Order: sequence, then structure tokens, then C-alpha cells
Amino acid sequence: MNRAPLENSPLPIDGRLPSHDQPANLKDDSPRRVADLIERIKESADKLASDHTSRGDLKILARTLRELRYAFKVFSPYRSLRKVTIFGSARTPPGDPCYQQAVALGRAMAHEGWFVVTGASSGIMEAGHVGAGREHAMGLNIILPFEQEANSVIAHNPKLVHMKYFFTRKLMFVKECHAICLLPGGFGTLDEGMEVLTLVQTGKRDMVPVVFLDEPGGDYWAHFQRFIEQKLLARGMIDPADLSLYKLTDGVDEAVDEILRFFHAYHSMRYVHDKLVLRLNGPIGEELLDGINAHFADILVRGRFTLGGPLSEEKDDPALASLPRLIFHFDRRSLGRLRQLIDCLNRGSLAP
Repeated sequence: MNRAPLENSPLPIDGRLPSHDQPANLKDDSPRRVADLIERIKESADKLASDHTSRGDLKILARTLRELRYAFKVFSPYRSLRKVTIFGSARTPPGDPCYQQAVALGRAMAHEGWFVVTGASSGIMEAGHVGAGREHAMGLNIILPFEQEANSVIAHNPKLVHMKYFFTRKLMFVKECHAICLLPGGFGTLDEGMEVLTLVQTGKRDMVPVVFLDEPGGDYWAHFQRFIEQKLLARGMIDPADLSLYKLTDGVDEAVDEILRFFHAYHSMRYVHDKLVLRLNGPIGEELLDGINAHFADILVRGRFTLGGPLSEEKDDPALASLPRLIFHFDRRSLGRLRQLIDCLNRGSLAP
């Protein structure tokens, strides 16, 4: 079943990574606010001279600004459409079962109307694009000392961006997507996976489905899970609820279902002052609301979970005015429990 495009869902920046569909400052694109932000950029640039910033540092800043400006320009027309970022090894050959998993995943997500974003190179990245096809492929290629060419599916595609810095590339990978899927890979894949989990766990990025997909019967991510449980969870370095922030599977159908089901009842989220507003695709019953108040009271700073319409501060987003809201004073730290709440809403019941 094809899913409707995602409407823009603004969120305050307040130190967090901007979401995929959130222009800065609560989506207020009025000329005055835009001019104010550009003036701030200019002021920062002018201060670099009085700070006696070195030429090397200036080169980093100049290149960073150029890369992000162009990447924003490329992705901007597609912000209202859902996108899944696929990570995995560039060294995986076409005959490998993981390669075929990525092809099947890309094909399934494109069938649902999603775009597939990858690092645009070979291996798993190529496989995701092969499955999605050129029309649904988007790429963020990294420029390395040794040449890394874009794969044939995305090469010379206007939806391809070449970037020098990993940090700007990773920002775009996470900022512009609605779901993450990781297949087996090397240092880069593990780095990307850990960064995504860190951003979601700390609330620096909106909640998104994160899936670790293995080959059928594979144990790559099973070893990863054992490390998480035995070295992080057992030592109290993460909370038990943090295990809810991601899913492990070796089945493409299960991976696709995990991603699509995340948006079954849940639509988007936004902080309004000290309240968290969850936009929903439809109303929920009083029985479920009572159960949520009983089961998730531990994530509240005060008060109760209440149902309502858009708050007055959300008037800048009339496209979402018809969606019901679940409104509450979230403690802003129990992100694993917040994911469990979203799963509860999508199931329509407290029972797992």
C-alpha cells in the first residue's frame, strides 16, 4: 500500500539536530526572519577577521558552508516525501546475501513511495539504489583521497551531492530521513549506526525507526546485540528501555514493516515550550488514553497525557491542523520510553 507524503512537521531547534522537514526557527520563512538569520551568518563571518582565524580554519568553514548550502538546495524539493537512509559496506559484492537484502529493501521502500538515500558508492549503497531505481534514489557521496565514484544508478543524477567532510555528510544523512536501516559494514557503518542511536537516545534528533538488517540467518548484528547487552546494559551505561530504540532482524519484510508501522498512528512531534506534542494520524480511544496515563506516568514531569487539537503556537503549520494531538510534559530524557509510547500508539494497545 502506497503511503501519503509526509507533511512538514516543524520542531524547535533548542540545541537538537533539526528534523528532516524543519526549516530553522519553527518553519517561519517570512522575509524578516530569513533576513535576520542571514545577517547572523554574515556577522559570524565578519568576526572571523577580528578573531584572527587561521587560513586553515577559514577553509574548513568556507567548504562546510558551501557543502551544506548545496545539499540543502538539492534536498529541499523532496522534504515533504519520506526517505530511508541505508548504511552498509562499500565492499559487499553483488553476489553476497547482504547485497541482495539491500536490493530487496530498496525495491520494497520505493514501491511504498519512499526515496532511498545512500552514500552513493558501491556495495550496500549501490544495492539500495539498484532496488529503488534511479527515480527514487538520492545520494551523498564522500570525496576520499582514493577515488570513490558514484554507482551507475545515481551517477550524474541531480539528486546526488558530493561532499568532502564526513560530518557534513552524516548531518544530511540523519537530518533528511524518516527512517534508518543498517546492513553489515566496517568502521564507517558502525560509526554511522552509533551516531544515529546517540542522537535519538539524547533527543538531538526526532524519533525515527532504526533497523539493523542482516543476511538471512546471519549473526553480524547478533554479535553487536550481545556486546550492547553484556558491556553497556549490564554495566548500567544505557537503560533497558534504550533497547527499544532499534530493531534487529534478518528479514526484509520485517524491516519494511517496522519502518512503515512506525507511522501507522504516529505522524510527527513538536516541542511547544515545556510540552511535547505528538501529532497522530487519527484519534485514540479513552481506554487507551487511560492505559497510557497509567503505564507511562514515569516520563512525565507533571500532569497527565491529554488529547487535543493544535496548540496556538502551531498555527504556522495549517497543513497539520486536522490531526489530533497527544500532549504532555515530557521529561526530555526518557527517549527509550518515548519510543515505547509511540509503539503503543501504533499498536493501538498497551500489549506488545
